[in-house]
Amino acid sequence: MAATKPRVRVVAAALFDDARRVLLADRPAGKHMAGWWEFPGGKVAPGESDADALVRELREELGVESRAHREITSMSHEYPDRIVDLMLWHASITSGQPRGLDGQQLKWVDCQSLGRERLLPADLPLIPYLQALSSSDPLHGDSHGR
Repeated sequence: MAATKPRVRVVAAALFDDARRVLLADRPAGKHMAGWWEFPGGKVAPGESDADALVRELREELGVESRAHREITSMSHEYPDRIVDLMLWHASITSGQPRGLDGQQLKWVDCQSLGRERLLPADLPLIPYLQALSSSDPLHGDSHGR
């Protein structure tokens, strides 16, 4: 019988700029899946809520203070060596400018072109959710008159 793969609970942030682009971070050298792009976030510590984990991870990775508004979706993805339970949250930056504190590069990407990015396999199913969010105001309904 095969050994059970470890399960990792991960939170990811859908952070948008004023142009409704979403923030991506690359996986720096030395990390699992280095060279791929992902939505910022990280592992949830034992006893930590998803929202608290997201705020902590964004502070540690990007040097920003943030607010986790709501969970958008959750899914699981099986890699050869682990299973990732991924929670995507809509979040906003309350202070600071994002910078790669772990040596990762950052970029803002138009949600309609996310399919052309080298996203982690676990993040690919999130694209339709982000495209829907980017076309409306996710906090207040569509208040931009589009």
